[in-house]
Amino acid sequence: MSTLYFLIPIALIFCVVTLKLVLWAIQSGQYSDLDRHANIIFEDDHTDNKDTNDH
Repeated sequence: MSTLYFLIPIALIFCVVTLKLVLWAIQSGQYSDLDRHANIIFEDDHTDNKDTNDH
C-alpha cells in the first residue's frame, strides 16, 4: 500500500507534464503542416551538385 502512495503522485505528475508538452506542441505549430515533409521526397532538387563527385 505504501508503494501506491509513491507511484500515484509520480503517475499524475507524468500525465500533467505530458499534457503540457502536447499542448505546447499544438500551440507552437508542430502539427500545422504534416503533409509538406511527407511530399518533399517527390520534389526535384534544383541545386547544382557538380563538385560532389570530384576525386
